[in-house]
Amino acid sequence: MLLVRGMIVGLAAGAAAFVFATLFGEGPVGQAIDFESAHAGGHDHGDEPELVSRTIQSTVGLATGTLVYGVALGGLFALAFAVAYGRIGRFSPRATAALVALGGFVTVALVPFLKYPANPPATGSPDSLGQRTGLYFLMIVIAVAGGLLALSLGRWLGPRYGGWNANIAAIGAYVALIAIVEFTLPTISEVPDGFPALVLWNFRLASLGTQLVTWTVLGLLFGALVGPRRHVHTVPADKAAVSAGR
Repeated sequence: MLLVRGMIVGLAAGAAAFVFATLFGEGPVGQAIDFESAHAGGHDHGDEPELVSRTIQSTVGLATGTLVYGVALGGLFALAFAVAYGRIGRFSPRATAALVALGGFVTVALVPFLKYPANPPATGSPDSLGQRTGLYFLMIVIAVAGGLLALSLGRWLGPRYGGWNANIAAIGAYVALIAIVEFTLPTISEVPDGFPALVLWNFRLASLGTQLVTWTVLGLLFGALVGPRRHVHTVPADKAAVSAGR
């Protein structure tokens, strides 16, 4: 049931991401396509058949992508919640869901974005697409693995130095690790000369905002769904255990 709830919440998160991307991302995408057309000579490619129209891409295509991504991410979120609940501290289900969402956003979205931010159409090069994609997913793996190591470090240091100091040390170690990795990995610059800086900024901001909306809806809505029910089942069991101990 937990997995099903996660997928349902993921569907809602995907719908919210679609609305946000439509409102704030489609404008910069259209401007980037206009730049590409002007840079290529305007109508030089007008005789080429258009396999998928721009209207389909910005509506059905975008909706399908965000909804499928949301459902898949919701299922993974439910699994991560099941692993984290009761193991990262004495947090309520809602607080645990919020922390998992925060950790997911930082490691899966924010950290890779800082090194390899999203690029709009007309700024990518087919020659470096494979390399950029591979490096982006490598950054995600490192960020997630580093986050898990930092969490383990905080739990290990907690009994010795207290929870606050242990958490600060773990966060500092994580930031240092990510800084070293991002400095070491190669930088890929594909933005062509003359591309409007404002369009690039707005697109990247919309891309990161879409991720933020997705993870926020996941954390809040999933916590709202599992919080009350989990309390209903666990509180009587706790009382029963106390009574049995007496």
